[in-house]
Amino acid sequence: MSGVTDSLIGELAYTSTAPDRLGKERGRESFRIDIHPDGSKVISAHCEIDDPPAVVRDVSLRLDAMGFPADCFVRIAVGGTFRGSAWFNFSGAQAECEASTTAEGRISQRMSVQRPIPAFGNHAIVNDGALLSQYDLSQGPGTQIVENLLLSSPDHRGATGPMLFEVALAIQYHGLETIDVKAGRFEAHKFSYTDVPGLPLKHPSYDLWCTTDCHYLLLKAQVGGYMQTHYELARLDHIKHGST
Repeated sequence: MSGVTDSLIGELAYTSTAPDRLGKERGRESFRIDIHPDGSKVISAHCEIDDPPAVVRDVSLRLDAMGFPADCFVRIAVGGTFRGSAWFNFSGAQAECEASTTAEGRISQRMSVQRPIPAFGNHAIVNDGALLSQYDLSQGPGTQIVENLLLSSPDHRGATGPMLFEVALAIQYHGLETIDVKAGRFEAHKFSYTDVPGLPLKHPSYDLWCTTDCHYLLLKAQVGGYMQTHYELARLDHIKHGST
């Protein structure tokens, strides 16, 4: 049996929706999702935000067979300079972080949590899609609150830390739509993040569309307010690995 059963490999385009920059490239993200025979999943991404100060982020998040966060690695550079890196581990009733940052120095965090924690936000846009799996679709359209969500940074662009930060997340589900993106036509669930209680600065409105399969793959998203950003799936390859 191969060590991986399926891989989803793709790219997300970041563009501006500001009137003076409408449609202009403002960043990009390449990602890979590997599904293992035991049902666990690894979501890896390389993210680049060009708007100053530029942010470069590399993340690798492992979800266990039940879909709960098991561990994660995050490294960020801001303004062309290394900002910090961290390893996160989630086990028992504890979340751990071992980090080294230019602002805070060497950090060891231990946080008591409910186990399993529902999700971990590492600021990769593909991971923003995966977080939508926390909504219970059996309840139909409406708004649900996810408690005890952990982030790698409270900054809207994920440009601080990385280190543990706890918030809640309000997710609104609108229903099904058929949408066209650069990667093709898809049936999609439409969601919105309507509030992130616990952030030091209120997050702008955030609408997201994701696939209707078990992967909740982000198809497109739009952030309003001062961010004025559009994200769109530009390429997707689905590789099925055979037995060895």
